[in-house]
Amino acid sequence: MLHEINLPLILMASLVAGGSPGPATLAIAGTSMASGRASGLALASGITTGSLIWSVSAALGLGALMLANAWVFEVIRYFGAAYLMYLAFKSARSALSPKDIAVRSMTGSRSNLYAKGLLLHITNPKAILFFGSLYSLGVPAGTSPQDLAIVIACVGALSCTMFHGYALLFSSKSMTRLYLKARRWFEAAFAIGFGAASLKILTSRLHS
Repeated sequence: MLHEINLPLILMASLVAGGSPGPATLAIAGTSMASGRASGLALASGITTGSLIWSVSAALGLGALMLANAWVFEVIRYFGAAYLMYLAFKSARSALSPKDIAVRSMTGSRSNLYAKGLLLHITNPKAILFFGSLYSLGVPAGTSPQDLAIVIACVGALSCTMFHGYALLFSSKSMTRLYLKARRWFEAAFAIGFGAASLKILTSRLHS
């Protein structure tokens, strides 16, 4: 069954979402710039843990729906497509805006920053919407728990790399300036990526 899972598409969508500025990435950026690399990495670890919790929750929930009600799973698929299109619209609007992004800085010990990062992501309801959309994108009905675990592990590893990469990136002033200069180009790419993922969901039934 693993060969039926569109893992490259899932990872591409996860990469686009992780790279797109949001509450988590902006908090990591602000904390890394204000308090240094160690603080940014601690916050990123908490956010990664929260991301993994939402990822597992979404996967288990979708897995149950796959087994119980195929039509409910289809409704979630198209709801996910609509949400991804909304993210594409937000990214496109941000790309067209000349305003600089506003980062937020968090302070505290490393353990405290880890807890804040975890709480930040756990209390973000948009995270479960995204992961629901993500798994409906490339995981077919009837996927075994073992194959689903592989997908979760791959998405988790990618999220960990991205969030911690943000902490390393924004702890360097020169890299921060470079990123901010290219921000609008990144946002345009994110808009295209979200839009492509949404269209993939909407047209998958037509192609099957």
